[in-house]
Amino acid sequence: MATALQIIALEGFPLVQPGEPLLPLITQTLERNTLSLQQGDILVLAQKIVSKSENRFARLSETQASPEAEELAKTCGKDPRMVQLVLNESSQVIRAIRGVLIVRHKLGHVMANAGLDQSNIGNDNDLFLLLPKNPDISAHKLKQEIATHLGVDIGILICDSFGRPWRMGTTGVCIGCAGIAPVRDQRGEHDLFGRELQVTMPAKGDEIAAAASLVMGEAAEGTPLVLIRGLTIDGEGQTSDLIRPLEEDLFH
Repeated sequence: MATALQIIALEGFPLVQPGEPLLPLITQTLERNTLSLQQGDILVLAQKIVSKSENRFARLSETQASPEAEELAKTCGKDPRMVQLVLNESSQVIRAIRGVLIVRHKLGHVMANAGLDQSNIGNDNDLFLLLPKNPDISAHKLKQEIATHLGVDIGILICDSFGRPWRMGTTGVCIGCAGIAPVRDQRGEHDLFGRELQVTMPAKGDEIAAAASLVMGEAAEGTPLVLIRGLTIDGEGQTSDLIRPLEEDLFH
C-alpha cells in the first residue's frame, strides 16, 4: 500500500491576544476548515502564537542595559537594551559582529538574537516577543487539554525558523514537542544490503517542522497552525534530544 501524507495549513486562525488560551482558537479554526482531529494526528504550531498566548513580551523602555550589553551593542550595532534582552535569554554569546549577534539560548539552541522577534506583533517598535519559557511543557499542556476536551491523542510540535551554519536561508526547526519522538535512533539496524547502520539518527522533529513551514509561510500568510496526517512517529522524547551535547560540538 502506498504511503500518503497530508500537510494542511489551517486557514483563518485569529490573531492571538496576550495571555489568550490556544485551545478555543484551535477548535474554532478546525471548525472553520471543516476538519476534526483524529487519533495520531500531529498539530504544528508556530512559536509566535505560543509565545503570545503565554504573554512572553518584553519592552525596550522597561529594560536597563548592563555594561556588557553596552559593549556588545557597540560591536554589533544594535540597541543596547535589545542586546540586554538577548543576554537575559542566553547562556553564552557565540559570535558578535556588525549586524549579527549569535548566542546559545538558555534552552540550548544556537540562534540569532535569542529568538527575539518583532514581526507580526504589531507596529510598536518598543515591543519584542520572546520564545516560550519551556516549549516542551507548553506542548505537553496543549496535548493534555486536547485529550481531555476533544478526546483524541495527538502529537504537538512547536516550530520556529532558524538560520543554519554554512547554509543560506532559514528552515523550520522543532523547539518543543509532545507525543513525538524527535529523534529516531536507527543505529544497529541494517540497510538494504545488510550493512549495520552506525550513525543514522534522523531528526524527525526538525523534518516535521520543516515540512509544516512549507505551507505555514514566514510573512503575511496568517496560517500559524498546520495539521499533519498520515505520519507515524512512535515513542516519546523532548526537544533537548535534538541538541548536540557540548562535549560533541567540534566547533564550540
